[in-house]
Amino acid sequence: MSESLGQAVELLAAGDWKKAHEIVQKEKSTVAAWIHGIVHILEGDLDNARGWYKRAEREFPGAEAAASEIAAARRAVASSV
Repeated sequence: MSESLGQAVELLAAGDWKKAHEIVQKEKSTVAAWIHGIVHILEGDLDNARGWYKRAEREFPGAEAAASEIAAARRAVASSV
C-alpha cells in the first residue's frame, strides 16, 4: 500500500481534506477510492462520496460517520504497510 495513503488519512484526521484529495486523486486502489469517499464526506459532497464508496466496493456509511471511517481507514492502511 502506498505510504501516501497513510499521509492522506492523517490529513483527513487533521481536517485538511483538500490536501488529502490531492493525494488520493493520484491513486487507483480500492482503498484509495474509499479514502477519496471520506474526502467528499468531509467536503460535504455526499453524492460524490457515494460514488467513491461504490468504486471502493463499500457501503456508504452516511455523513455522520466521517470520524469512524477515518479511524477505520487509518487501521487498514497501517495493517498493510
